[in-house]
Amino acid sequence: MKTAAIYARVSSDQQKEDKTIASQTAALVAFASGQGYSVPAEWIFEDEGFSGATLVRPGLERIRDLVAEGQIQAVLVLSPDRLSRKYAYQVLLTEEWLRHGVETIFIKAPQSQTPEDQLLLQFQGMIAEYERAQILERSRRGKRHRAKQGEVSVLSGAPYPGVEHRCDHATAQRARGADEEGASRLGALDDLGDAA
Repeated sequence: MKTAAIYARVSSDQQKEDKTIASQTAALVAFASGQGYSVPAEWIFEDEGFSGATLVRPGLERIRDLVAEGQIQAVLVLSPDRLSRKYAYQVLLTEEWLRHGVETIFIKAPQSQTPEDQLLLQFQGMIAEYERAQILERSRRGKRHRAKQGEVSVLSGAPYPGVEHRCDHATAQRARGADEEGASRLGALDDLGDAA
């Protein structure tokens, strides 16, 4: 019986709330069982809330360690975009694992090694990268629209250039007063330092 690790990933809070990672894991566990893979419970890795556009993910890093240590023969992943949203990262990881004799199996992708199936797998990777770019563009447009409407989210970073944050006169006065009070306190600290 071959030993495998399972990798599942979701990036958004909505996906976390909908528990889509649990459905990925369940499908992968069923596939492993049906194909004769042994998957210890501690080798089921779920990266919740991590972008597929980066390689710095705790579960993924642990799988890479297992591969390098020679402890597994296969990594089971639902689909290429769950491994990474960047085609180059998909290739990097699958080739890294292949050098260690570890097979990457995407259960929602072609299983054979024919040139046609490999081309289809490459297209899936490129489409995943395109989808990510589309998500980022829609998000950017939405933030820009909200900023133009006078809404600024403290969680979204700096407002867009040319878009002013609107506040009432009283709020502006309080902010100026806080700045002046802070500056006078810093001046007093400087005076203490000079006296010492």
